Amino acid sequence: MPAHGDPEGLCEKLAGMGLEGFVIEDERDFQQFLENNTQYWDFVDDGLEKAMSGASRVKFWLADTDESRAIVAQLYEKGFQPESHPVADEDWENNWRDYYKPVETGEKLVIVPQWHDYDGDRTPVKLDPGLLFGTGDHPTTKMCLTAVEKYAGPGKKVLDIGCGSGILGIAAAVLGAGPITAADVDEKAPDIVRDNAKLNGVEEAFTVHVGDVIASAKLREKLGAGYDLVLANIVADVIVPLAPYVPGFLAKDGVFVCSGVIEGREGDVAAAVRDAGMEIVEELHQEEWYCFVCKVK
Repeated sequence: MPAHGDPEGLCEKLAGMGLEGFVIEDERDFQQFLENNTQYWDFVDDGLEKAMSGASRVKFWLADTDESRAIVAQLYEKGFQPESHPVADEDWENNWRDYYKPVETGEKLVIVPQWHDYDGDRTPVKLDPGLLFGTGDHPTTKMCLTAVEKYAGPGKKVLDIGCGSGILGIAAAVLGAGPITAADVDEKAPDIVRDNAKLNGVEEAFTVHVGDVIASAKLREKLGAGYDLVLANIVADVIVPLAPYVPGFLAKDGVFVCSGVIEGREGDVAAAVRDAGMEIVEELHQEEWYCFVCKVK
């Protein structure tokens, strides 16, 4: 129902009537989120922006009962003008899982949501995709996983910067690589990565840090050096300032794989990589996204 610019106040009034389980859709919050997280986004879906344009509303769900109809009547009596739409009686808590299916990547791997069984010939990477970014379905992740297949292997030491769900490091681990060190700015990352690693039986291989690798010299010191494979599936605006630090992480003949580079920014990333003393030895391109495989010259 319309919130007239004060969704929180509307929620308080509705809660006073015994209603609960609200979803607030407010353009101000949406725009504030974008402004505060520009370093993580290269684009925003046009459809989403249109849907949020001018939005100030509160959604809630009621069962089709006499009691619920009485509540709706009470809302009208109090001067509210709710819009109502019938929805099917379904398992809303779990139906979102239907959107996630096993995803084959490269020649060896398949990303399998944890509730799916898999009995094919590929190497499965089990994942709970409902937590942090990184489900295996996005072109940037697919390209990184293709590179992981090629460059990860037994005894390879791996660093995943901006690890999200942990999918890249976990894929490396199931292919025999380890130890795996991961870092992310999200404080939830350690628990989520460890949970996903545990699904695959590789949790003992992982060390996960929280922090900004670019801003924190202390974190860079903790991460150390000598990595055979450094992964960064982030965005161009993070990869560019990260690039100068990457050679310090790499072992001799180590490989840096970076992706999340939207079309139009590939030149900026390529220049930053070269300025950092690396050369691009392989370039992958899917849809409007780029992935670079780099080595120190």
